[in-house]
Amino acid sequence: MKLANFVGVTVLPEYFQSESINGVLDNLERKAAATAVTTSPYVMEPADSRTGFREPPIDAGAGKVRLLDRPLWGRRELWTRTAPSFRPDLRLYRGLRYQPPLPDVLTAGQGPMVEQFIQAARSRGLKVYLQVQAAIPPGYRVQFGEPEIDDRPRLPDGSVPERRLSSNGSLASPHIREYTHALIRDLCRQYPDIHGLRVDWPEYPPYLLDSIFLDFGQHARNAAARMGFDFDRMRGGAAALYRHLHGGLHDSDLIACTEAESPGEALRRIVPDSAGLSEWVRFKARLVETLHSGFRKTMDDAGAGHMELWSNAFPPPWNTLSGMDYRLVGRCSMAISVKLYTMHWPMMLRFYGDQLCQANPGVSGSLLARALVRLFDISGVPAPDRLEDLYYPSPDEPHPAGAEAQHHKIVQAQHEAGETPVYALAHGYGPAGDFRHRLETAMAASRHGCWINRYGYLSDEKLEIIGKVARRS
Repeated sequence: MKLANFVGVTVLPEYFQSESINGVLDNLERKAAATAVTTSPYVMEPADSRTGFREPPIDAGAGKVRLLDRPLWGRRELWTRTAPSFRPDLRLYRGLRYQPPLPDVLTAGQGPMVEQFIQAARSRGLKVYLQVQAAIPPGYRVQFGEPEIDDRPRLPDGSVPERRLSSNGSLASPHIREYTHALIRDLCRQYPDIHGLRVDWPEYPPYLLDSIFLDFGQHARNAAARMGFDFDRMRGGAAALYRHLHGGLHDSDLIACTEAESPGEALRRIVPDSAGLSEWVRFKARLVETLHSGFRKTMDDAGAGHMELWSNAFPPPWNTLSGMDYRLVGRCSMAISVKLYTMHWPMMLRFYGDQLCQANPGVSGSLLARALVRLFDISGVPAPDRLEDLYYPSPDEPHPAGAEAQHHKIVQAQHEAGETPVYALAHGYGPAGDFRHRLETAMAASRHGCWINRYGYLSDEKLEIIGKVARRS
């Protein structure tokens, strides 16, 4: 029997706090045949709805159906609070707008478990990584941060989107970059035995339609001037497209989208005069590239040149909208983990569709649903007859994304990344049989290996499935 080259699992600290370090590692090693593990630099405890955050995350309301497969402190959904797992070196953050959370009694009592987990995992031969947020101070976990108002990314009209799923700040903000650099220096010194850092959302996450039309704030204007981009031309092109989508969309546009071979071709059919749009796409890609080059340089300057930098990324074609040019990022990142979070895909298309329908009441919902599925390539399932057919699946429902589409996204990502290894990043949420099919697809698509997110959605049955798939002949 041959073991897959690389099988990584994301295990957030609350699970080895709840199940014990050896209990988690026994599951990863004996059942899942894992070769790597990622955790994060915080610790957690139960809280209440007034002081805490829901676990699992609610994903802007759409994910409220989500429940944990592995009970956490005996519950499949609960409210929690976190604290840093270490005592930050405040000298590294001196003079910065953003400051790290101060350690508290939870840090003192539970914080050392993160270092203990790292050492125990290494002793079993696992590679160990820390995952942090790229642009959400304090950066320990996606739900627990918020940038200041002038560090939030802006729409072409200068406003902040009213509705957001991610709390990512502007990637051009020097305040956010300086804080994340300080955090990286701190972690490299606090946890010198990790194999590397994985950065999540080092792009503009395109969960909502407005999230695609970022970033046109003052920080972005300043960055554009430094990089030689025409900010006003980019903003004008993006504003024209935004206006067309909010009041000028017709069924003929949707038919053109269903016939187009790519989102780029569809855009050219809908808005033939797209001056500034291609420049805007290149600008976002350069912002993401310089974000990564800053991370890599910071690690090197901190004496962590031996540590790997990994990037979590949206799959094609969303990566073009998010600014994640795999080839550019590959100059700084050792590898890219491309997300196959297939429960999010229909949710995202539904978010887009609802906003477009509200802004264009005359368009056909059926045509719009088919156009979105076509443009973002989640085909392989029957075409939806209406937008209501696109929704966040419950824990017991298969994800409405075809195996061919998932496979194609990883292959396309590797083609775009060139020599930089692309790893499929599968998600454990969903029924066991569907998870197995998605995991087999992910492992077959990537010749380098696979990450699975995350341990809280991996029942014992799913852990066994990972091991069986990894030990394929």
